[in-house]
Amino acid sequence: MNKSYDVVIIGGAVIGSAVAYFLKNNPDFDGSVLIIEKDPTFATASTSLSSSAIRNQFSNPVNVKIGQFGTQFIREFGDIMEVDGEKPELNFHEGGYLFLASTDEQAQILRENHVVQREQGADVVLWNPDQIKEAFPHINVEDLQLASYGQSGEGWFSNTGLMNGYRKKARAMGADYLIDTVTGMTREGNRVTSVTLQSGEEIGCGTVINASGPRAAVTARMAGLDIPVEPRKRSLFVFDCAQTPEGSATVNGGKLPLMIDPSGSFCRPEGSLFLAGTVPEEDPAVDWDDFEPRHDEFERIWMDLATRSSSFEAIKLKNFWAGHYAFNTLDHNVIVGPHTEVRNFIFANGFSGHGLQQSPAIGRGVAELITYGGFRTLDLSQLGYERVLAGEPFTEKAVI
Repeated sequence: MNKSYDVVIIGGAVIGSAVAYFLKNNPDFDGSVLIIEKDPTFATASTSLSSSAIRNQFSNPVNVKIGQFGTQFIREFGDIMEVDGEKPELNFHEGGYLFLASTDEQAQILRENHVVQREQGADVVLWNPDQIKEAFPHINVEDLQLASYGQSGEGWFSNTGLMNGYRKKARAMGADYLIDTVTGMTREGNRVTSVTLQSGEEIGCGTVINASGPRAAVTARMAGLDIPVEPRKRSLFVFDCAQTPEGSATVNGGKLPLMIDPSGSFCRPEGSLFLAGTVPEEDPAVDWDDFEPRHDEFERIWMDLATRSSSFEAIKLKNFWAGHYAFNTLDHNVIVGPHTEVRNFIFANGFSGHGLQQSPAIGRGVAELITYGGFRTLDLSQLGYERVLAGEPFTEKAVI
């Protein structure tokens, strides 16, 4: 390990490792890269505990484009990340997303979002209740007005497979990984010059990247900076049902989509089982070590899903866990790019549950910033830190 690196990345899960890969894969970048990760097991990382899905159904063009690049990248991931003849398999299940609307307001949002999505070339359709019922016969459509369905380009995949693929490829291309904890930073004027580790070592740096997930604010404060990111808990439940509706769809080879009910509860098939979650009724910041699932949410999910489909009336809980969103309290969107004054401190934070699916585009974008001083392929400047200082949210209406 060197005493100084051109780029030091704090956080080695999916975002940090994506940045490392895109840097080392860029022929115009010839610098050294160090990723510092405090927990080599990633047991409580947002990456490991994520439901790991990807969609193109967003309300902002840039988020649609981020999703589209992510889909393309995930489809080709095995070939891209091949090392010594071994190709990682993400088991991408392209089941699509199905957003359901029961109120005038919800339906109008779907219509407005659909215009944006189609303008960007997303393969999304709007369906009336009869069309919903024809495609997915198990769904109760009596109270529904509209649905938005991603016919391709959306689905779910292996979360750890994505992270480990990035990590293995980045290391094979020369990135260094260090298991340690960053405890401080040294600033000289408007530059971070080094990071201090729990082990007592000091590592010099040309650029620092904050990829520390829900702990992003802690990392930023080490450089005397602020970022509106905090840990918010999300509980996930896996259940079996006596009469599964999987295979009953008349579209997409019988595969069911990830269905988002108007209530906020969602579910998707996981082999012979189903995975489900919901939007918490109360959503406070939580302690860094609080991973106890909110068990009362399962009763609400069950009621919502049973109302939506008789297939979900008789179900049995099989597994559950909780993970943390790196929640951007300003606008639920990623903050990516340099601080306005400390220009060699780069944020890649506040994904609010979208980190895995957005890691290809954000990793590529951060690598371009470092290599060229600006974005080259997809302009992510709307997602920069400037909006935080101005207190101007970059609103995304399609948030789950």
